[in-house]
Amino acid sequence: MRSTPFHFAKRSLLSLALASATACTMMAPVLVQAAATPQVKTQVPGFYRMALGDIEVTALYDGYIELDQSLFKNATPKEVQKLLANAFVNKKGIQTAVNAYLINTGTNLVLVDTGSAKCFGPTLGALAANLKASGYEAAQIDTVVITHLHPDHACGLIAADGSLAFPNATLRTAQAESDFWLNEDTAAKAPKDSQGFFKMARESVQPYIAAGKFKPFTGGDAIVPGIVSIATPGHTPGHTSFQVTSKDQTMIVLGDLIHSYAMQFSRPRIAIGFDNDSSKAIPARKKMFDEAAKKQYFIAGTHLPFPGIGQVRIDGASYGWVPVQYAPFGIGR
Repeated sequence: MRSTPFHFAKRSLLSLALASATACTMMAPVLVQAAATPQVKTQVPGFYRMALGDIEVTALYDGYIELDQSLFKNATPKEVQKLLANAFVNKKGIQTAVNAYLINTGTNLVLVDTGSAKCFGPTLGALAANLKASGYEAAQIDTVVITHLHPDHACGLIAADGSLAFPNATLRTAQAESDFWLNEDTAAKAPKDSQGFFKMARESVQPYIAAGKFKPFTGGDAIVPGIVSIATPGHTPGHTSFQVTSKDQTMIVLGDLIHSYAMQFSRPRIAIGFDNDSSKAIPARKKMFDEAAKKQYFIAGTHLPFPGIGQVRIDGASYGWVPVQYAPFGIGR
């Protein structure tokens, strides 16, 4: 058969394709698998910021502690296990965050609680570093309020060198709280295993007293414009929560009204062994939950999973927890 121009063109194209493929094969580099990129194995700084009306609230992470299940009262071990399993918390030790809250009203910079510093071991004491990472300096804070004088809330008042961690701040606690923890006679009569708590409270507060920077308050007092104290005794004699309000938004900083989101929302009658008087702590918790749910307030809890901010809904005889969602600052409600 005689070749036509079409057959000639087809053979030429095939020859060209084969030649190109051969050339590419000869020229292609040998691929070598790259070494795996090392894992970073560190977490982001522990702060979270949100707007509350015209107020800026920054949650600060101090670290975590593990609470033994046996500390929780008014529930059988089986009930405790079931509640924890429902929240996928199955370890004997319940990992519990320690949070603090920095409130910038535009006029005042107020820190609610100070973390544990070095009082409780290596998993805590990160508040100072996270405060700095959040863009603030300790010297800028003008007011420090303490929900209660347990060491995971008050030990951070003192820097590692023994100086005031917040040199320009006035320290505020409830009068009933300071009357209890700073009273040497009360400390002497306390059980031996509790006397260390009294010692840590005195050591944390005394330098502020000596510097003339200690000013107790009573429940209902305004701390600064926009922040009002709420007496919620029971966990300790002067335990205090704080209501923060700007425009049409309100947040209740609960302090230690709750220690376990997995148990105490669904079973608010469950108490913890650290309570000074559970018969007062339980109704205080229910009252704050009811108010927050009915008025759609935000709540912030020292021992809720970081950042510890969210809202409460009423679910029959119990409550539901709706944690805040991450969003760019100022986006949302």
